Amino acid sequence: MKLYVLDSDTIRLLRDRHPIVESRVLAVSNPDRIATTVINVHEAIMGWHTYLIKAKTPKEVEHGYQEFARTVAGFAGLPILPYSQIAIARCETLVKLKLSVRKNDLRIAASTLEAGGIVVTRNLRDFQRVPGLTCEDWSI
Repeated sequence: MKLYVLDSDTIRLLRDRHPIVESRVLAVSNPDRIATTVINVHEAIMGWHTYLIKAKTPKEVEHGYQEFARTVAGFAGLPILPYSQIAIARCETLVKLKLSVRKNDLRIAASTLEAGGIVVTRNLRDFQRVPGLTCEDWSI
C-alpha cells in the first residue's frame, strides 16, 4: 500500500479546498496512508511566526493568528513523519550530490525515501532531481 507524503503546497491547496486535490485525497482508500513530514510542519509554523513578528497593525496581527490557527488545524490528525538520524544521514548524502535542491526539500525527500513514500507536490522540478524519489502533482 502506498504512502503519500504531502508537501506544504499540497497541504495549503487541501486546506483551501482545491477540488482536484480534495478528490485525490478522498480517493486514497486508507486515510492513514496520507502523511506529511515534520519539516513541512516546521516550515508552515515558522512562516506564520515570522509574519506575526513583522505584523504592525491589529488587522495584520489578527490575520496572522487566524492563519496560524488554520495551519495548525490543517495538520491535526495527519501522521507526521520524523526527521530521524537515518533520514539526516540520507539527506547529507543527497547534499553531496549537489542536486541544486533547497535543503528543506532534501530533508523532505530523505524523510519520504526512508518511509518508502511518494512526495505529493507541485514542485516536481526540484523533487524529480532526487534519485530514487517518486513524486506526484495532485493539483492537475
